Amino acid sequence: MADDSQPEKIWDEYDWERFLQQQDRKTERYMELLEKYIDHPDRDRIIAREMGWTHLLEDDGDRWAEEVEDMFDEEMEELLDDEDDEEESEAEEDYEVHPLYQAAFALTVWLDQLFDQREELQNHPAAVKLSTQTAICSAKLAAALSDDDIDEIGMTIAYLKRALKAISVAMDAALQLRGEVELEEDRYATLHQRLFQIRDAIIDLMGSYRAEFRRRFGAA
Repeated sequence: MADDSQPEKIWDEYDWERFLQQQDRKTERYMELLEKYIDHPDRDRIIAREMGWTHLLEDDGDRWAEEVEDMFDEEMEELLDDEDDEEESEAEEDYEVHPLYQAAFALTVWLDQLFDQREELQNHPAAVKLSTQTAICSAKLAAALSDDDIDEIGMTIAYLKRALKAISVAMDAALQLRGEVELEEDRYATLHQRLFQIRDAIIDLMGSYRAEFRRRFGAA
C-alpha cells in the first residue's frame, strides 16, 4: 500500500532527459506515420491505432476531436483579442529577453543573411547542418529559459543539455564548412566567436542551475 505521506519525487535532469527522449521517439514515430498516410482517407484512425491512442478509436473519438478543435479555436480567439496587451505578451515571452537566447537567435539571423548572400551555401551539407543545429539550439534555449520561477530545475537543465549538444554539432559543422568553402576570414572568426560564446554561456548556466538544484534538494 502506497504511503500518501511520502513527498512527491522531484525530477532531476536525468529523469527529464529520459522523459524528453521518450517524447522524441513518439514524435518521430508520429511524423513517419503522418508522411506515410498523409493522403489516406482514414489517416487519423490509422495513426491513432499505430500510436496506441485508443481513446481516439472509440465511438466518441470524433466528438473528442471536435471538442479539442473547438477549444483550440476559442483559445486562438482569446489570443487575438489580447494581442495588444503588452504586459501579457511580455509575461508569455520572458525568455526572449534572456541574453543567452538573444545571442543564439541573433546567430540564426546572421547565418540566414550570410546564406542569402552566398548561394552556394544554401544547399551545402555542412552549411545546412550548421543552420539547422543553431536553430535547434535557439529553440531548446527558449524552452529552458521560459520559466523565470525555475519551478522545474531538472527540466531546465535537460533542455540546456540539448541546447549544448546542438551548438556542439553546429561547431563541428562550422569547422567542416571552413575546410570546404572559401569565405572571408573575418566572417569565420565572427562565426566561431559566437558559437564558442554561446557554448560557454550554456555550460556556465548549467553549472548555476545544478548548484541551485543541490541547494534546494540536496541532490548530488
